[in-house]
Amino acid sequence: MTTQKLRELRADLAFIAHWVPEKAHVLDLGCGDGAMLEHLQLSKSCTGYGIEIDDAKIPGCVQRGVAVIQQDMEKGLGLFPDKAFDTVLCLSALQMMRNVEDLLRDVARVGNEAIVSFPNFAHWQNRLILLTGRMPVTKTMPYEWYETPNLRCATIDDFGTVADKVGLTVTDCVALHHGKPVSFLRKWRGSLAVFRLKKRPASGA
Repeated sequence: MTTQKLRELRADLAFIAHWVPEKAHVLDLGCGDGAMLEHLQLSKSCTGYGIEIDDAKIPGCVQRGVAVIQQDMEKGLGLFPDKAFDTVLCLSALQMMRNVEDLLRDVARVGNEAIVSFPNFAHWQNRLILLTGRMPVTKTMPYEWYETPNLRCATIDDFGTVADKVGLTVTDCVALHHGKPVSFLRKWRGSLAVFRLKKRPASGA
């Protein structure tokens, strides 16, 4: 899949892909239909695996030539050894997890670097809808409150705090809207938060 085709399908993935090094060994958590891994394999000669729990999305991965493991991420990443991957992706999936801290610790264990994205609940549109007394339904949060798979709502500042708590250092943070970076008032105008992370060296290392 070309960058242009990925941009048309998911503009946020096309932006995030440029952070993944050439020939990296990648683990994509919540990989969906495998579009991101297919793009990385074809355009950057990457290798790796996707993890996906949804039965309906597995055939898409297979058709794209993506090696996919059907598994619940909540059960951990114990099948992978320490530092097994150059890059671990968790894109628009973290907010669906019950135990975010444990998953992030596991991500730090199996990868040299991580890229995490999630809907920014502090986006101005969400704030405005909340003022009307309703829960937000937007492009990045497209579900009614009673049917949403999202268990967590977070802001850019919220995630920075939990990343530090589990021993991760933020090396880059970008707010996207319609797949494009937002610089001015990014905490208000960015609908999707994207973090690049590394495990913090042990004290005295």
